[in-house]
Amino acid sequence: MMLAYADAQILDIAGPLQILSTALLPDGRPAYAVELVSAEPGPVMTTSGLALHAGRTMDDVTAADLAALDTLMVTGGLGSRAAMEDERMLAFLRTAAAPAARVVSICTGSVILASAGLLDGRRATTHWAYAPTMRQRFPAVTVEDDAIYVRDGKFWTSAGVTAGMDLALALIEEDLGRDAALLIARHHVMYLMRPGGQSQFSAQLAAQRVSDTRLSRVCAFIVENPRADLSVPALAARAAMSERSFARRFAEETGITPAQFVERARLDEACRRLAGSDLSLDAVSADAGFGAAERMRRAFLRHLGVTPGRYRERFRTARRDAVPSNQGISNNAHLHSSL
Repeated sequence: MMLAYADAQILDIAGPLQILSTALLPDGRPAYAVELVSAEPGPVMTTSGLALHAGRTMDDVTAADLAALDTLMVTGGLGSRAAMEDERMLAFLRTAAAPAARVVSICTGSVILASAGLLDGRRATTHWAYAPTMRQRFPAVTVEDDAIYVRDGKFWTSAGVTAGMDLALALIEEDLGRDAALLIARHHVMYLMRPGGQSQFSAQLAAQRVSDTRLSRVCAFIVENPRADLSVPALAARAAMSERSFARRFAEETGITPAQFVERARLDEACRRLAGSDLSLDAVSADAGFGAAERMRRAFLRHLGVTPGRYRERFRTARRDAVPSNQGISNNAHLHSSL
């Protein structure tokens, strides 16, 4: 069951529900009964200007429905600012969360759960732009603003927008197994399943903030040439700036130091190679610009919380010899469950 409200973010709803609706049991039946429930009667107007139709409102949900509920989800969006002050909605979430096997928020849906007191004493994440506000307003919640998704007991929270799809894949992996999740990721052209501990911030995202054309060219060079000499002296020379000015301007434009940007760019490259090739860890480390594999390993543990080997094992792309997308999933699975 996904709870939506006015000014929700449409991808926070459609993304996870589309992923979950694709999962099949071994006998070909849908693994999840997906339902959209609205806070108020009528169409749910999203920030995109498109309206979604909910089958029921939260007032129509009965105690029997909640007793049978497997996973309760709440969407994010600009409307979360009003929703977190809506006592009627918060009361519904408290009531519905108690019997639910899992409680999930997408993006800023986490602030609504926090407003209901459901995340007190727990770890959670949200969209990076809202993390400082969430941390300040809800000091009883440990906000991990650098995670794609966080699981604490039966509570799952995700970062912004597409991270909700990553979380949905993680739910499927827990219920149906890794092969099922990889198959669905492949079907949706999600070439990489990101682990929950992966940073919301990649080198490419940091580069998008850059307005200085000289630094923009340097960022592009770093991303495209991870094996090059990417020391501050070399990069400053490429930008035709003094080392001191370069380091200061780079941090102002990207929000991170040149060394941090380089490490993230190399990490991105290593992730792609681990997920899409059978190269040895030494070869991946060399190609990504880390040099020694131990240096790459330390970077993975620092940013992702997993070793390169573990990353490859869990989050590589589905191979060509994976089960064709028109076949049912053969893993052992839960009984058909309601979301």
